[in-house]
Amino acid sequence: MHVIVRDNNVEQAMRALKKKMQREGIFREMKQRKAYEKPSERKTREKAEAVRRARKAARKQAQREGLLPAPKKPKPVARIPRPAA
Repeated sequence: MHVIVRDNNVEQAMRALKKKMQREGIFREMKQRKAYEKPSERKTREKAEAVRRARKAARKQAQREGLLPAPKKPKPVARIPRPAA
């Protein structure tokens, strides 16, 4: 994973790294690997994840075909410019 640090702004780079790790599912995987997971629990979890993925794919397909309304886009938040420090 690669994150660029601009103007020695480490805090911003850390936020970007955490966001990337969250999207990739690294935190979830670390939490799962922290303790032993029985094979039966693993199978149950993997089946539930497969069902969730299948439902999501079916929902997306139905939206593309026009059977379901597309999700509403959030309104953009007005940003107040911060004074330069």
